[in-house]
Formats: sequence, C-alpha cells, structure tokens
Amino acid sequence: MSALKNTQMTGGLARMDLLGRLKATQIVDTKPVLPAEILSLILEHLTVLDLVHCARLSKRMREMVYDDTRWVRRLRLMGCWNDAAARTEAEEARRRKIDSLNTTQEHQSKKTAANGTTSEKSIAKAPEGSRKPSIPHVSITAVEKGTSKNVSDVVKRQDVENDGFDFVALSPTAPDPLPDHQPVDTLNALEVISTARSVRGTARQEYGRIHGALNLYYKDALRSKHPSNARIFRVYRDPVQQAAMLSQLVKFANSDLSLGWQAREEKLLFLVSAFEDAVSREFEQGLKLGDVDGRMKKYAHVLVTLNGGQRAVDLWINDNPVIKDSAGLGDPMDCISPNNQDHLFLEEAHSFLSHLSSAFNVQVTVIDRVFPASVSVVVPYLQKLGNEVLASYIDKLFVYLQEKSTESYVRAISGVYDQSLRFAKTLRPPQASGDEFYEAVDKLVADIFAPYAATYFSEELALFKRRSEIEVSGWERQLSQQDASLESMYMTNINRQADKRDFLSSFKKVVMMPVNVLPSFDISSRFGGKSPTSRASDSEDALNTYRAPQSQASSRPDTPDSRTVPATLISRSGTPISEPPTTELAAKAAIMKSKLEGIRTLFSLEVALNLVHMAKSSIDRAAVFARVKGIFDSDARNECEVIFIMLLRTLGDRHVKAGFDQAVAQLAKYNPRTASDQSQPGVAPLVMYLELVNVGDLIQQMLDVFYEQELVATRLTDRQDFLNPTVKEKKRFEQMLDERVAAGLNKGIEVLMAEVEFVCATTQNVEDFNPGATGMVINKIVDITPSNTAIWVVEVVSAHTKMLVGSTDKNMLDVFNQEIGLRLFATLCKHLKRQRISVSGSIKLISDMNHYFMFVQSLKNKDLLEYFKALRELAQIYLIDPSDAKELAAIIADADRFHGIFRAEEVYEYAERRADWYQVKSRVEKAMYGIGCCMM
Repeated sequence: MSALKNTQMTGGLARMDLLGRLKATQIVDTKPVLPAEILSLILEHLTVLDLVHCARLSKRMREMVYDDTRWVRRLRLMGCWNDAAARTEAEEARRRKIDSLNTTQEHQSKKTAANGTTSEKSIAKAPEGSRKPSIPHVSITAVEKGTSKNVSDVVKRQDVENDGFDFVALSPTAPDPLPDHQPVDTLNALEVISTARSVRGTARQEYGRIHGALNLYYKDALRSKHPSNARIFRVYRDPVQQAAMLSQLVKFANSDLSLGWQAREEKLLFLVSAFEDAVSREFEQGLKLGDVDGRMKKYAHVLVTLNGGQRAVDLWINDNPVIKDSAGLGDPMDCISPNNQDHLFLEEAHSFLSHLSSAFNVQVTVIDRVFPASVSVVVPYLQKLGNEVLASYIDKLFVYLQEKSTESYVRAISGVYDQSLRFAKTLRPPQASGDEFYEAVDKLVADIFAPYAATYFSEELALFKRRSEIEVSGWERQLSQQDASLESMYMTNINRQADKRDFLSSFKKVVMMPVNVLPSFDISSRFGGKSPTSRASDSEDALNTYRAPQSQASSRPDTPDSRTVPATLISRSGTPISEPPTTELAAKAAIMKSKLEGIRTLFSLEVALNLVHMAKSSIDRAAVFARVKGIFDSDARNECEVIFIMLLRTLGDRHVKAGFDQAVAQLAKYNPRTASDQSQPGVAPLVMYLELVNVGDLIQQMLDVFYEQELVATRLTDRQDFLNPTVKEKKRFEQMLDERVAAGLNKGIEVLMAEVEFVCATTQNVEDFNPGATGMVINKIVDITPSNTAIWVVEVVSAHTKMLVGSTDKNMLDVFNQEIGLRLFATLCKHLKRQRISVSGSIKLISDMNHYFMFVQSLKNKDLLEYFKALRELAQIYLIDPSDAKELAAIIADADRFHGIFRAEEVYEYAERRADWYQVKSRVEKAMYGIGCCMM
C-alpha cells in the first residue's frame, strides 16, 4: 500500500492552485510487516517446495526457512531425532573446536618464535593497536571436514554442499526429477531414516537427505490408482524390502504438515493395509501347513519390518493348539475326592500345571524359530494362555469348593497358588529375555488369583477362629463330663529344665517342618497321636522319620509286656491306649502329659499344641501369598499377624488365664489339717500350681519359638517395631502370665508355710530336743543327725522351690526364694518357742539348724543367709551347761554375735525354753542385770 503525505510549501503558490499542491506531494511506499510468530506459523504448514520458494524471497525469509528448529521438528515427527545424541554431539564438537584453536595458537607461537630477531623488531615498530594476533573464526563444520585457512573457504565449501533439495522441482506442474547424473540409491534408501544423525545445525541437511530418498516414492504412492501399481513394488521385489520402504513412508508422512495431509495419510495407510493383508494371508497359509522355518518365519519377519508384527502375533496366538485344545490338559474336578469332598488331590492340579508348562515350553521354541527376538510374543501369548486356560481351570475348582467346604476352599487356594508360583519358575523364557519375563509371569498369576485373595483371607481367619473355638470348647466339655477328682502327682527325681529343653527341641524340629507333615494331636488319645481322619498317606513316610528315640522309654510309665497286651498299651490308670505315638513330638508330648497328670483339670499342653498346629497351618497357607512382593504382600503379612494375635488371645484368655485362676482358687481353699493324703512331702494345690507355672512357661517358650521361626525368620513381621500389633499382643500375653504367676506365688507361699507349721506341729517328737521327757529310758548313744521334722520341712520347701527353676524370670525366682526363706525363718522361730530343749537335746537342735542353714545356702541368697546364721548361733545357748550361767548370760547379752538379727530381749525369751531354765534363771539374771547385789 501507499500513503500520501503533505510536505511543507515553499514559495508563493496560489491558495487555490490544485496543480501546485499535487506537485508538492511526495509518495512514500510502505510494505506490510507481519509479526515473526505469524510468519513462522505460516511456514510450518507449507510444503517443502513452498519453503524453497520462500527462502528465495529475501534474506530474512531465508533465515526463517533455514532455522534449525523447524527441521528438527520434522525429524522428531518422523521419530529419527534424539535429543540426548544431539547434546552429546554438540559437546563433542565444542571440545574438538577448542582443541583445534589451541593447536592453531601453538602453531602460530612456534612460527613466530622461529622468525628470529627481524620479526621481533617489526612487531615492536608496529602500532600498538595492531599487536593483537588475529585468530580466524573456524566453524564446527570446517573443523570436522579439515583444516581451513580462513572463514571464506568454509563458507564457500558449505554453500556448495548438497543439502538434499538440489533436485526439488520449483514448478508445481513440473514432473518429479530423476536425472541420470543423480541416481537414487535404492539400498541406502531402505535405511535412510534409521541412519539419520542428530546433529545441531545440520537438521535441514538430514531432512533434505531423507526427502530426496523418499519423496519420489511417497508422491507416486499417492498418485497410484491401485496399490500394485505403486513404484515401490516395481523397484523392490523382495517383500522385506517392500515392507521396510512402506514403513519408512509411513514415518515420512508424519512430517507432511501441509493442507490435505489427512487424505494423503489415509491413502498411504490404505496401501500399507493392502500389503499387510496380502502378507498375512501368506503367513496363515504357512501356519496351516506347519511350515515354521519357511513361510511362517519369512512373512513374520515381513510383518515385523512393516509395523512391528502385531498382526502375525495375533494370528499365531489365536490359532495356537494349546489354547484351542486346553481340555486335554486336565479336569479341575479330578482334584476333589468323590467320596469325601473335604479331601483334595492337589496332585491333579500339579499334573495339570506340569502339562501346561511342557506345552508352553514347546510353543516358546516355535516362537524363537518364527519371530525375531525384538518382537514381544511370549508375554501376550502367556496372558492369553493364563486368562483362557489357567484362569478357567482354577475358577471352576474354586467356585465349586467354596459352595461345598470352607476348609477345602482355603487349602485349595493356597495350594494351587503355591503350585502356580512353582509353575511360573518352570517356564522357559524366550531368547534375549531377562527378568521381565518372570515378572510378567508373576503378575499374571497374581492377576488370576486377585479375585479370590480377599475372600481367602477372610475365610482363612474365620476357619482358624472356628477351629480354635471348637478345640478349646471341646476340651472344656470333656472335662465337665469327666470326674472332677484331682489326682496329684509329686514329680520326684525329675529334671524339669531338661524335660522342657527336650520337649522344645522336638517342637522346634516340627515347627520347621512343612505343614503337610506336621502331626496333629487328638485330645481323645492319651499319647496325642494323630486321629484317623487327619492322617494323610502322603505324610506318613515323613512322620516316620521323627520317631521318638529309645532313650526316652525310661522316662515313660512302665509298659506291660507285649506278650500280655499284644495290641494295646495300658495307661497308668489301667485304661488301654488304642494308638501309640508315631512322631517324636507326639512321644515327647505323651511323656510330658504323663508327668503333668495332676494339672489335667486346669489346662492342657495338648490343646496348646493343637492350637499352635492350626495357627501354623493357617500362617503357612497365608504366607504363600507374601512371596511375590507388592501384590498380596501386605495383605498376607497382615493376615499372618492377625492369626498369631488370635492364637495368643485364645490361649491366653480362654485357656491359660482360666487355669491359673482356678489354681489360685484351689490354693486359697487349702487347709493342711483337712488334707487326706499326707504321705507325700508336698502341698497338693501348690504342687499343682507350680507345675502350672512350668507348663505356662513351656507354652510361652513354644509361642516364642513359633513367633521367631514362623513370623520373624520368614520376615512376615518386624519384632523391632514396638507399634506392631503382634509385638504388643505378645507383650500383653507375657504380662498376663507374669501377673497370674505373681498372684499365685504370694498365695502359694502362705499355703507352703501353713504346711510347714503343720509338719512341725504334728511330726516334731517331744524327746527330739528333750530326751527323757516322757520317762522313757534314754539311749546313751547321741544322735547327731537332723530330726525327721527338719528333714521333712526341708524336703517340702526345697521341692517347691526347685519346681520354679527355669520356669520363671530370675528376678522373680530370687524374690520368691527370699520370701520363702524369711517366712521359713519366722516359722522356725515360732516353732522353737513352743519347744523345751535340754542340754542333751541341743545337739539334735543344732543339727536341725545346720540342716536348715545348708538348705538356705543352696538358694544362693547372701542376705537371707544371715538370718539362718543367727538362728544357728541361737541354738548354741541350749548347749551350755547349767553350771556356766555367766557364760550363758554373756552369750545372751552379746548382740554382735547374732548380727543384729536378734536383740538381747529376744534371745532371753528363747533362753527361757531351756528345760533347766528355772534352775539357772536367777544366776543368769544376776549375771545380766546384777540382781541380788548388796550396796555397802
């Protein structure tokens, strides 16, 4: 457009002179200027021919057309531009440029030094502004192609460089040029895109090279009326080359951004689809004929070259014989016993998975022969196989079992899942595959079992809760039906620590065994053997390897001769035992049971073992789902923790706690004067209670072993996490046990001391400490052994204190022993004040005190020992002859002699129990208090 601009008037032109005004007007031409952003957007939608025209309009347009980012975008649309490679190449070019500049400077420095003095003088005379060395600018391209003397040589060389657009027709109506002096390299054209370089500053040249190789075939394909008439099929005869060129044309079409690109793309894709259909028919023919290494392999490679080969993969998977004939691999109903639906034959599922694995591995061999290693065929085939074969098999099995039997349902899910994980490890991966194959297999198995996982966890927990409730309730019901009479058994000559270690060692072995060979203990069997319904044929051989050793026979009750009782064993009560123990743990449980006969009405070790066995079975089944990380891992861990918590609560609240409460109640009711049996040196309720403490400690150790080996060792829980529910519940169980033990020990000490007082009152003979008091002839032979009463008392107390060794905490045991010692001391002091001791009977008293002292010394309590030292010194006052009254008074008044345990007044009271006290009383008091002295 043009604009008129009035100029200033000079001279005296007339006011109405229009011609003069026109003459004075100047014409100013202005060109429209569009923003650079709009121009750039316009250039993005032009064809290559239009871009070449625009580049010739002006220098500014040429700069915009030649902008490297414009051509980088086109290369990126074709998928042949790598930013990381471009960045690496730029850094390498920069490094080469710096090295070249450094080399040039060193060369000039050496040349200047070699010129001699003349050159130095000429440089010195030169003007100051001209002393800086002139370093010519060398471009990156010039450095890459060789050393150049100046910039003009580089620019000149770059101008003559072929950029790929040399033969672009500038006329829209001109035919596509294919001159004889520039033939098209058909072989290199097949790899023109894959060989493109990602170099900053040369993107236009790279695109021009690709355009020159593919544009001819691209336009011809668009003009062809029929796909078979395209030039690509006339130039290339090999199907692989045809597929490669068509694949490149599809990529090249992505850089076509000009008007009408959608229609051109559809026409090109129609051509590619026709070619793909023809190749697929050839592949199907080879598939039907079984020509693996011939047609199948050839045309699979053609389809892979064309577009990745997904069409060939789908054809092969859909026509796979393993998927079509999957019924011959196995029937899920074969896993269920026709006579007993609670009995499963998981070997049938294992057989099905083995056949499936063998068939899969054969097909993997075919895949390796037909398809290139770069094509993912195994993973989609595996997914198809899993969803249509494996999922169908387990779905039919699980749905049927869920309606029939909960126990079989949970066993089947865990067992088949475990077998499926093992099945996944038997699959042979294809060539050039890594760990991602096994990850895909594990994910497939997890996806198949995902619909059943939540139901399984809830059913498993409900099953354990129901079975544990039945176990405890059945034991309680059995006790209510039996005679409630208590038969106490004093455990003499028994090493409880050794017995418990022996039992726990067998328990650890069984805990480490698989759940299918773990014996279950039937409460109806005296030896805790397996019931006939729980005995499985597949575990009998494994169970026989855990027979009880012959060395344990000595600790069992005597067994009658096999000739008199050929088929059965006879229990201590005379009841025939139908079945002997068949495992080491069962035998040890039977031995422990025979030793713990007296507490059978409180709680049962067999019930605890059965509950632990149930928990182990449930945890082992649930732990299978924790093997694959990140899928069922968290849910399986929570399930195992909840089962263990339920085990602790059932054993603690329903079983152990009730037994301790009952034992404490029996202790409170005990009266030694009304006890019917005094033939054994023990307190029946206290013996029962202390045995209960031992069994409670044994159960706690069993739970500790179970917790360590089943949860901690398998990393199903973290014992270092004090907020973990299992850690908190385990501490609560231990605290409950400690509280029950502490509550019973206080009552037990009172009962024990009552028994000691009763023994002292009923068994101490008058002539023990005062021979001849009854008028009988005194034996001249002095007996220096302790009295029967002292021996009986020590046996009673020591028997009960030894029962706690190894079953309670050491601190609690020390407190218990100290309390027993102090109360025994008080009881003996009280008993001593009820006796009459003569000088001749003091020897027996001193023997008794030494016997008590030796017993207390075995408790290893220094503070307690001081009391019995004082008691032993106290017995010396009865040995002094009546003629030595002053010596007796000195001993009575000597407070240091008794270590502050007895005051002089208290010793005086004990001295009054001398048989001759009324003979020596005045002299002793005179010596002590000065009674009878005269004042002058």
